[in-house]
Amino acid sequence: MNKKPKLAAAIVGAALAPALVAIPTSTASAHGYIDSPPSRQAQCAQGTVPCGAIKYEPQSVEGPKGLTSCSGGNAGFAELDDDGKGWTATPVGNSVTFNWTLTAAHRTSTWEYFIGGNRVAVFDQGGQQPPSQLSHTVDLGGVSGKQKVLAVWNVADTANAFYACVDLNVGGE
Repeated sequence: MNKKPKLAAAIVGAALAPALVAIPTSTASAHGYIDSPPSRQAQCAQGTVPCGAIKYEPQSVEGPKGLTSCSGGNAGFAELDDDGKGWTATPVGNSVTFNWTLTAAHRTSTWEYFIGGNRVAVFDQGGQQPPSQLSHTVDLGGVSGKQKVLAVWNVADTANAFYACVDLNVGGE
C-alpha cells in the first residue's frame, strides 16, 4: 500500500482546515416576530402547530414592503399563509397588546397592523432603532369573532419588511 498519497492528502487537508473554519456561513437576514399573543411563526416555534423550517427561525419572515401575506412572500414559509392549518386563536377584548421580540433591531419607519386588508393601526418609529422588546396596543376597530391580524414591521433603510400574522378571537375572553 502506498502511503505517500494519503500523507499528501492529510497535509493538504490540515493546511486547508483553518481556511474552511474562517468561511462565513449564511444567516437569516430577518430578525423579528410577535411572540405574544403568539403569531403563527411563534406557534410553530412553540410546537403548538406542526410546521417546517419556520419552527427553527420564527424571526425570519422577511420580504419586500407592501405584501399582504403571512409568509412575506417566502415560499419556504408558505404554510404560514394556510388559514386552515389549525392555528390557535387567542381570546382578546376590543384591544390587544402585541409584543415583538427583535433579534436584530433595524432602524424602523413604521409598524402597521391590518385586519381583512384594512389598516387598523400604525406606529411611526421615525427611522429610529427600536429596543429588543417592543409592544403596541391596538384598538381592533369594532371587529368581533375570529380575526387574522397581519402585522408589518417596515425597516427604514431597506426595501424589506418583516411580517407576522396573529390569529385572535375578539370578544372571546
